[in-house]
Amino acid sequence: MTVRTALLSIAAVATLAACAPAPGPGMITGPAPFVPSDFAWSAQSGSASIDGRIAFRMDGQAFACTGSVGLTPDTPYTRQRFQTLYGSTDSAAVPEAVVRARTVADPNADYRSFVRSTTCQDGRFRFEGLPDGGWFIIAPVSAGGDRTVLMQYIRTRQGTTATVTL
Repeated sequence: MTVRTALLSIAAVATLAACAPAPGPGMITGPAPFVPSDFAWSAQSGSASIDGRIAFRMDGQAFACTGSVGLTPDTPYTRQRFQTLYGSTDSAAVPEAVVRARTVADPNADYRSFVRSTTCQDGRFRFEGLPDGGWFIIAPVSAGGDRTVLMQYIRTRQGTTATVTL
């Protein structure tokens, strides 16, 4: 290989690399360790809220809430965890047995103290006093058989109420 050919090859690779997308907020680039300080923003109070309702249907059946609705802060750790568990960081409906069977990195990381929870009554739920930020809503539902877990990403902004239908 001549020097000229080598330089052209390097230039071609560099050009292609420059065209590759840079990692964005939703992209997972490698292991994301549990770092408690990443969650600090979510422990603050704020003036944002979320009004939600369950309207999930599958195979002609309406699903209803079967437990509490969780609100998990968006951090590098939770983003990677939810990508593994639900196959998405935007939205998903996955059988609970499938979610439980999947393995995540650092499964013993205890982020539960940062997760907010509320009841779901008559297919409705509400979170109040939230700071600005990204959140993952997790709602277990059932149509009488095995449970399905619904996941939806949402952003909150001060002084506003985000409306979500799962």
